[in-house]
Amino acid sequence: MTLLIALMLGFLAVRLMVASAVELSESKVLTRNNYRDRRVVTASGLLILAAVLFIEAGRSALGAFGLGIEPGVNIARTLVLFCAFGFAMLGFIDDALGGEDRGFRGHMRALRDGRVTTGLLKIGGGAALAFVLAAQPGFVTGKRLVADALLIALCANLGNLLDRAPGRVIKVALLAWIPLAFIAGTGPVGVAVAPVIGAAAGMLPDDLRERSMLGDTGANLIGGVIGLMAVFTLGRGARTGVLVALIVLN
Repeated sequence: MTLLIALMLGFLAVRLMVASAVELSESKVLTRNNYRDRRVVTASGLLILAAVLFIEAGRSALGAFGLGIEPGVNIARTLVLFCAFGFAMLGFIDDALGGEDRGFRGHMRALRDGRVTTGLLKIGGGAALAFVLAAQPGFVTGKRLVADALLIALCANLGNLLDRAPGRVIKVALLAWIPLAFIAGTGPVGVAVAPVIGAAAGMLPDDLRERSMLGDTGANLIGGVIGLMAVFTLGRGARTGVLVALIVLN
């Protein structure tokens, strides 16, 4: 499956889901006031996850019948799926069950009071997930593992921080993806990530028109996948530079 086809499938799959996701738009649990105090559906990033899962299921089925490029799921596709699902679910917990405690300081205050917030669970769970993702075959030292895990976790967190205005997360993700895609080309990593980016682009019209919000579900997912792609694609020096930039931005 070429990069362009994977992008288009992600885009089309999520557009079909947006058109048919009536229950999501009517949910009382998944509605929030946006930055202009308008009531908008949040956690629409679930549609990105669903689109990617269906595309991967189709890829696997085609491969099993000898119609795809690969007969099974390679390591890149497996890790991208795991990354997308894990970060999306951690974000969804915060979207659906989150209280009034916001920001890192708010979560720390709650912890001092003996409460573990959903936001703190998202941060801690994201860090743990990032360590699992960074422990790919070929990582050299413990320091490198920590650095790569931190890069992935900070990318996911930056996605959450950017999700304050319509379309911002998706636009920044697309800008970050372009050079990474140029480096990855049509290799396993580029093709594995493409449906996620295509699906994110498919959510952009609704995000910009304030018909829905990605929520922490979508922002966490997109940021985490971009971070994973950077770890897969960039050399050690470039990853160190990206990590420094992420520390500053976070």
